[in-house]
Amino acid sequence: MFCWLSRLYRGLSRPTRRTTQLIWGSFSRSLVLSSQRRIPELSSFVARTNTCGELRSSYLGQEVTLCGWIQYRRQNTFLVLRDFHGLVQVIIPQDESAASVKKILCEAPMESVVQVSGTVISRPPGQENPKMPTGEIEIKVKTAKLLNSCKKLPFEIKDFVKKTEALRLRYRYLDLRGVQMQYNLRLRSQMVMKMREYLCNLHGFVDIETPTLFKRTPGGAKEFVIPSREPGKFYSLPQSPQQFKQLLMVGGLDRYFQVARCYRDEGSRPDRQPEFTQIDIEMSFVEQTGIQSLIEGLLQYSWPSDKDPVVVPFPSMTFAEALASYGTDKPDTRFGMKIVDISDMFRNTKVGFLQDALSKPQGTIKAICIPEGEKYLKRKDIESIRKFAADHFNQEVLPIFLKTNNNWNSPVAKFIMEEQGLGLIRLLETQEEDVVLLTAGEHKKACSLLGKLRLECADLLEARGVVLRDPALFSFLWVVDFPLFFPKEENPEELEAAHHPFTAPHPSDVHLLYTEPQKVRSQHYDLVLNGSEIGGGSIRIHDAELQHYILATVLKEDVKLLSHLLQALDYGAPPHGGIAIGLDRLMCLVTGAPSIRDVIAFPKSFQGHDLMSNAPDSIPPEELKPYHIQVSWPTDSKTEKSSLNHPCHPES
Repeated sequence: MFCWLSRLYRGLSRPTRRTTQLIWGSFSRSLVLSSQRRIPELSSFVARTNTCGELRSSYLGQEVTLCGWIQYRRQNTFLVLRDFHGLVQVIIPQDESAASVKKILCEAPMESVVQVSGTVISRPPGQENPKMPTGEIEIKVKTAKLLNSCKKLPFEIKDFVKKTEALRLRYRYLDLRGVQMQYNLRLRSQMVMKMREYLCNLHGFVDIETPTLFKRTPGGAKEFVIPSREPGKFYSLPQSPQQFKQLLMVGGLDRYFQVARCYRDEGSRPDRQPEFTQIDIEMSFVEQTGIQSLIEGLLQYSWPSDKDPVVVPFPSMTFAEALASYGTDKPDTRFGMKIVDISDMFRNTKVGFLQDALSKPQGTIKAICIPEGEKYLKRKDIESIRKFAADHFNQEVLPIFLKTNNNWNSPVAKFIMEEQGLGLIRLLETQEEDVVLLTAGEHKKACSLLGKLRLECADLLEARGVVLRDPALFSFLWVVDFPLFFPKEENPEELEAAHHPFTAPHPSDVHLLYTEPQKVRSQHYDLVLNGSEIGGGSIRIHDAELQHYILATVLKEDVKLLSHLLQALDYGAPPHGGIAIGLDRLMCLVTGAPSIRDVIAFPKSFQGHDLMSNAPDSIPPEELKPYHIQVSWPTDSKTEKSSLNHPCHPES
């Protein structure tokens, strides 16, 4: 049950090469950094001699002291004791001389904390438990101490017991006792330690903390605002240490990294939290390929030993290629069903809506093939797909069944099969029971729609037993050559930074900045894993004049907010670039967890609340006075009524 821990520690104990690094030539001696490891001592400095999970037949006859939680008890003859390392069976003494020990171990409620001392003995022949790592032995108890009794629990501490997420978050300290949460957090710790080792010990990075209290940054996500004691002045919590790490490069630190806490005031999603952690990296005198090689080596070095090894280099794909083939900038490349452009087949078609689409600028006809779709998709699925396309994209999706006798085909689909059936089969490499989903319209819109439907159909097929996405496969992909700017949704005539305003333009496109900025590619790169973006970075602008032009002229931002950065760039800023790896999202994928909340010790709920402590919470008016803040309550009568007795309410 707890064999995962031994796998983790085997990973920790693997020896790594001794590295010697000279810190600046002016130093008279070199700093020798040895990363030689041995198996950790898990019972040093504490009241136990051993952990529950480490005992084996090699310990027979030894006197041990164990501490842990009572997980299970049977007929007052034995119990199972659990700690972070595993389980062990403890025999409850039955003789009169040990009545006090028996009383403690028999009367203590489940999940009570006890300390027991005794002898490691063999289990009777035939009573061994091969499913338990400690299944060959048991503990013959001599003394016992109740360290803390446990009240009735809100749920059993067993992973197979179903619990609502709200209940788990409310009693997070109990949820953390579960095997899966223990595995997730310990694996996270191990991977971060290996990352530090790789960056600092092997490649000379400097681990530097940057401020949490900062100022508002133009563009990007909404930031949390923190009041100060100066009237009308506020701090902001940083979305990332972006400006600080660039300033560190100006300061000559050369190679920076940090396990950084970041904050965004936006709605939670399964893969997002208002506060999150990223592995933040910046380097001077580097190009895009250097950053990519660094990250590939970092992940390869820190990858869990119980997973298939990471194969490098990772494949690469341009943003335009990703959109055209997968309908997204974060494609899941574990399965096919690629988008295919079939416009040329229908240049002379008599089908009206296809003619109409091709006559417009950027007009295309696209299709994807659903393998064995006729076998697995139901009529209600097809109706749901068409409704989704109409509701979310205002697009028509035409399902085409390749069997000519299929009565699900619409008259238009039948006509298309008569007109171009053989061409479709050849171009999409279809089989008899496959289903083709066809749409026509503007290139980006058509690709985005089919990209969504590709994932939706994969979910439907897998729900019916088809294996498309191997959960044990980790498919890394670099996506490069993003646009530098996107049109604003609310005003397409204006531009906004596709990522952030400090990203350098592609060297081949710099001249377009002054004439057609919407066509400029960036030196941004994203790292995608199994259809999720786990990292993103760029080569930065290190020229103050270019940075000022992009901020003021192209993005129309207030440059005063970034005057410190612009000034720094004017004082001999080196070329530099970096990346940030989303640690929470990476660990979620590595562990196979359904949500990043399962790889964070104390996460916020879907609504951004801490259900355990009821944060965010109210503050009395007198505590707000030093910050020159008054609460303006909603005028909604129901809300107002519920707020009347609130300690922050003006009338309280």
